[in-house]
Amino acid sequence: MEKARLCFITGGVRSGKSSFAERKALEYALRMDGNLHYLACGRVSDVEMGERILRHRKDRESSPIAWKTSEYATDITRIGADIDQDSIILLDCLTTLLDNELFGPGIPLEEEFLDSVFSKVITGINEIRKQSNCLIVVSNELVQEPIFQDDFLHIYGKTLGLLHQTIVGLADEAYLVEAGIPLRKKGGMQEWAE
Repeated sequence: MEKARLCFITGGVRSGKSSFAERKALEYALRMDGNLHYLACGRVSDVEMGERILRHRKDRESSPIAWKTSEYATDITRIGADIDQDSIILLDCLTTLLDNELFGPGIPLEEEFLDSVFSKVITGINEIRKQSNCLIVVSNELVQEPIFQDDFLHIYGKTLGLLHQTIVGLADEAYLVEAGIPLRKKGGMQEWAE
């Protein structure tokens, strides 16, 4: 079985990347005659996060195609029971998924554990691609953030950077969103044969 189309979208906090990703998912669904599926990795951790989740839900409710939402903070392959070969999956977001997988209570951030988390995330993405039509992965761009002063944040930033490089290497398309403007960095839908 051929793997689904993969689109990677990154950008800074409040850059408009999630809105762009939702528009891309709708575009794919219309082009591929697929159904829309939102894979939410976030947890309501504070009032602001709760408001963001609610805003994203309301945005999806106004879509001309209905969205089905699955919430998996870890172990994203569990979505397999909810999707099919016509599914357009929007995973939002990789940074939250990585945070959830890395920073559980009492888990030492040793090299073997870090490697297992990296493999788990990449395997999850590949498994979802085998079962769907298209996967869009949204992430945060941290390279401009001063995160490397703290050991844990350094590990997080390094792992996220490696995930970004690997996913972009696998992706058919990659975008960087800045101030609401998507900049195509790799591929594009115009490459598709009609």
